[in-house]
Amino acid sequence: MAGHTDNEISIAAPMELVWDMTNDIDNWPRLFSEYASVDVLERDGDRVTFRLTMHPDKDGKVWSWVSERVADPTTRTVRAHRVETGPFQYMNIVWEYAETAEGTRMRWIQDFAMKPDAPVDDAWMTDNINRNSRTQMALIRDRIEQAAGERRTAAALAD
Repeated sequence: MAGHTDNEISIAAPMELVWDMTNDIDNWPRLFSEYASVDVLERDGDRVTFRLTMHPDKDGKVWSWVSERVADPTTRTVRAHRVETGPFQYMNIVWEYAETAEGTRMRWIQDFAMKPDAPVDDAWMTDNINRNSRTQMALIRDRIEQAAGERRTAAALAD
């Protein structure tokens, strides 16, 4: 059995701002609450290979892995996968962005399978990813909407 998650959120902000902020990997520790650091290992056009390190979990364990992302600004999609899979047999993620009447819809689709000797199974990880995705997406929405509001205020003051 494999795991699959599909989560989305509406963000009251322009597409360009959502795209720019969520694809600014160097800024992810300030955008996501779970990441302690990001180290970009290689950039080649729209492809980025990077190491993510999480804050310690409740047991004090620090999780870290290498991922690769390829952003397609034309289709407003990003495809990513873990290069260092850790407890996963594989982990693939697709980010989709769409303009809406309210702003921008951001969607994360994750397909994965846990290794047989992983400490948790696919069902547990599916629940965990769904719960965490909703938390992180809400946080990202709030931070982007705050940035959009600050830009509107700055533009109004400049007029």
